[in-house]
Amino acid sequence: MKILFKSFLAFTLLFTQILFAQTLNSTFKVKGECGMCKERIETTAKKAGAQTATWNAETQQLTVEFDQAKVASDAILKQIAEVGHDNERFRAPDAVYDGLPGCCHYERTPSFPKASETEHASSTVSQAPSLKENNQFYVRGNCVSCKNRIEAAAKSAGAGSAFWDPEKQIVTLDFDESKTSADAILKKIADVGHDNEKYTASNAVYDALPGCCLYDRALPLGVKSSLVHMEEAPARKDFTQHADHVDKTIEEVKVVRLGDATALNKKETGLTFNISSKELLKAACCNLSESFETNATVDVSFSNAVTGTKQLKMLGLDQKYTSLTKELLPSIRGLASPYGMNLIPGRWIGGIQLTKGGSTVTNGYEGITGQINTELLKFQDQPESAVNVFGDINSRFETNITTTSLLSEHWNQTILLHGNATLAKMDTNDDGFLDQPTGNQINAAYLLNYNGLDHNGLGTHFGISFVKDERFGGQTSFDKNLDRSQQSAYGVGIDISKFDIWNKTGYVFKGKPYQSIGWMNQFTYHEQDSFFGQRNYLGNQKTFYSNLVFESIFGNTNHKYKTGASFLYDDFDEDYLIQNYQRTETVPGLFFEYTLTGLKYTLVAGARTDFHNLAGTQFTPRLNFKYDLFPKTILRLSAGRGFRTANVFAENQQYFASNRQIEITQNGGDIYGLKPEIAWNYGLSLQQEFKLFNRKATLVADFFRTDFQDQVLADLDLSPNKLLFYNLDGNSFANSFQTQIDFVPAKNLELRLAYKYYDVQADFEGGRREIPFMAKNRGFFNASYATEKTDKGSFWNFDTTVQIVGPQKLPNLNANPAEFRLPEYSASFATLNAQISRNFNKNIRVYLGGENLTSYVQERPIIDAANPFGNYFDGGMVYAPIMPANIYAGFDVSF
Repeated sequence: MKILFKSFLAFTLLFTQILFAQTLNSTFKVKGECGMCKERIETTAKKAGAQTATWNAETQQLTVEFDQAKVASDAILKQIAEVGHDNERFRAPDAVYDGLPGCCHYERTPSFPKASETEHASSTVSQAPSLKENNQFYVRGNCVSCKNRIEAAAKSAGAGSAFWDPEKQIVTLDFDESKTSADAILKKIADVGHDNEKYTASNAVYDALPGCCLYDRALPLGVKSSLVHMEEAPARKDFTQHADHVDKTIEEVKVVRLGDATALNKKETGLTFNISSKELLKAACCNLSESFETNATVDVSFSNAVTGTKQLKMLGLDQKYTSLTKELLPSIRGLASPYGMNLIPGRWIGGIQLTKGGSTVTNGYEGITGQINTELLKFQDQPESAVNVFGDINSRFETNITTTSLLSEHWNQTILLHGNATLAKMDTNDDGFLDQPTGNQINAAYLLNYNGLDHNGLGTHFGISFVKDERFGGQTSFDKNLDRSQQSAYGVGIDISKFDIWNKTGYVFKGKPYQSIGWMNQFTYHEQDSFFGQRNYLGNQKTFYSNLVFESIFGNTNHKYKTGASFLYDDFDEDYLIQNYQRTETVPGLFFEYTLTGLKYTLVAGARTDFHNLAGTQFTPRLNFKYDLFPKTILRLSAGRGFRTANVFAENQQYFASNRQIEITQNGGDIYGLKPEIAWNYGLSLQQEFKLFNRKATLVADFFRTDFQDQVLADLDLSPNKLLFYNLDGNSFANSFQTQIDFVPAKNLELRLAYKYYDVQADFEGGRREIPFMAKNRGFFNASYATEKTDKGSFWNFDTTVQIVGPQKLPNLNANPAEFRLPEYSASFATLNAQISRNFNKNIRVYLGGENLTSYVQERPIIDAANPFGNYFDGGMVYAPIMPANIYAGFDVSF
C-alpha cells in the first residue's frame, strides 16, 4: 500500500509538472505601425523566449506561444517595450521610441485604460468628472506637438511617466506622491499652454503656441476639438483604406495630415503633394485646370486666344508628358489632351495627389515628368449632399450637385451632376474676336462602392460618367446658327462627347494583410467634332485599359513586391482637312516592383516591359529612394525612363486657329511616320521641417532634369506660315529647380513662397533654341487667413495668390511684315487672384473672388485679327492672360 501511495504521489507530481510546463497561447495589445514594426516585435518576442509570435497591424494584437515554466509573459512584453513598442503592460522609453524610423512612429495614446475609466464630457472645469483615482486628468490639446509638450511638462514636474490621449483629452500620470503632486504637474502643464481641470493657461502662452496646437478653448473639458490630428492620419474612409498593402494595390490612396490644405507626404519615396478639398476652395476651381491656381508646382496658362483653353506645365514641360489619371486610371491622354482638364468639375474632386518625377511602374509607362491623380468624392462617415452655384461678370454660370449615401453596411454610392454655360460675347480688347467661347457643358457621374475588407477581404469600386461639351468662338459677328458657307466671319466650333466606365476590385488574403490582389478595368470613348475657320478636325478614340496587380512579401514586410500585367488598347480615327489618319495601338505589358524598407531609408525599384505593336518592345526602369537624414530632414532621389506616342494634331490644336500649314517630316516611324518619344528623368529633393516664429515650417528644394530621345518637336520658328513636326536629331533637355517654404507666422495665417527656374532647350533644325512660351524665372506667393470659429461654426476665410512670370522666348515671326512680328522675348508680368469666403455654419458658405486683379493682358493675343483668312493670321501666340480682371461669386449649401 505504501509503495502504491508513493507511486501515486510521484505520478501526481510528474503530471502537475507536465501540466504547468505546457505551452500557453496568449494575445496582448502591442502598438506598432508597419512591416518593420512587425519584424521587430516578433523577433524580440522570440528572443525573449516565445516559441512563436505573430503580430497583426490592423488589430494591434500580438499572439505568442510560450512555455510558462521557462519565461513569463511580462518578460516578453517588457523586452518588446525596450525595443520601442508600447503594450498593455509596459511603455517604451521615450529615447528608444524617438529613435525608431519615421514609418514606425505609432500614435502613443493610453490604449489600455483601466476598468474604472468612463466616457466623459463636461462644460466647465468645476463640473468635470474626477478621474483622480487613476491619476487621470482632462487636458486640452490638438496634435503630436501638444502631446510631446504635455508629456514633457509632466515629466519635468516630477512624473515618472505621462500618457496624453488626444481622442479622450486625458493625461494619465505615474508619479511618486512623496516627491511631487498632481496639482504641481497640472500647473506645469498649464504653464506651457494647455488648459486642464485644475489650471488654465495664460492667454499670452496660449497665443504663442504653434497654429496646429491652438485648441478650441470654448469646448467642454474632455470633448475633442475638430482640429485634433495626429501625424499621418487617414484622409478618408474607403475600401482601399483597410490596409496599407491593399491600399496601394487597389487604389494607392495617399494619406494626408488632417487640417492641411496641401501636405507633402513624408512616407512616400516620391515627392508627392496631397491636395485636399480645403485647398481647392481657395479659388474658383470650376474645373481641374483651375485647381492649381494656388499650387506652386504646376504652371497654368492659356494656350489659345480663340478657344480660351488652359494647359498645365510641370518641370518646364507640357502637360502631355505628365500622367493625368482619375481614380488611378488613365484619364486625360490621346485626343482628350487639349480639353480634358475642362471636363472634370472642381466640385467633384475629393483630393489630388501630385507626384513630381517618374511615377511607379505599376501605373504605366507614359508618366515622364510626374503624375497627377484626381480622386472623386466618395462616402465618408456620414451621408452628405451639396449644391454649389457659381457666376462671374463674364456671364459664365455653373451648378454642381453632389450626394454621397450609405446603401447598406458595406455598400455606398456617389452621384455627381454638373452643368455650366457661358452666355455673353465678350470682346474687351476690341479686336473683333471673343475673349472666351460661348457654350455649355452637361456632366454626370455615378459611383458605387463595396467595402467588405473587414468582412470577407473584398472591396470593389464601380464608376460611370458621361460629358457633353459644346463651345463656339471666333469673331463676334460669327453666327453659329448659320452654315459657314453662308457667312464671311471667322468661327470656331468644338463639340466633345466623352464616356467612361470603370471598375476596380481588390482582395486581401485572409490572415495575410500584406498580401493582396487588385484588378482595374476601364473603357473610354472620346469624340471631337470641330472646325477652325475653314479647317475641320474630327477625331474619335476608343480605349480599353486593364491592370492586374499582385502584392506580397519576401520573408517579412521589410521586403515587399508588386508584380502584374497590363493591357492597353487605343483605336484612333482622325480627319484633318481632307486627310484621314487611323491607327490602332495594342500594348500588353509586364512589370515588377520591389520595396526595401530599412531603419532610415526606403528604396523602390521597378521595371516594366511593354510590347507595343507600333513602337516595338520598350523597357522602362524606375527607381525612387528616400533617406531620413535626421528626424525632420528627408532626402529623395529618383531616376526613370518613360515613353509615349505623340498625337500631333490633338496635342497642338492651339495652333489650328492660324494660317500655319501643318507639315510632318516622316522618318520611318509608324505613328504619323514618326518614332515614339522616349525620355529619362532624374530628380533630387531635400525636405526640411523647422521652427519659424515658434511655429512649424517646411522648406523643400528640388531639382529635376529630363533628357529626350526621339522627341517629336513642334517647330514654330522656321516659318510663320508653317508648323513642322519632326523627330529630334540631337539633344533636348529640361532643367527644373524649385524651392518652396510653407510657414505660419501668426495664428491662423498660412504663407507659401516659391521660386522656380527653368532651362528648357532642344536641337531644332537650324540649331539649338529655347522652347517657346517657357519663362526661365517664376515667383509665387500665397497667403491664407481664417478667423476663429464661433460656437455655430461660422468663420471668415481670406486667400490671395500672386504669381510673377519672367520673360518668355517667343516664336520667330521676322518673316512677317513689321506690324505682324513679335519681340524675341515677352515682358515680365504679375497676376493677382484673391477670394473672401464666409462660412455661416458647417452647411452654408458664400464666397466672392477675383482673378487677374492686376488686369494685365497680352497686348496683341491675335496676330492680324482684322484679316483672319489672310497669310499672317495667328491666334496661337499666347504667353500671358487674354482677359482682364474677372469677378466671381458663389455659394455652397450642404445637408
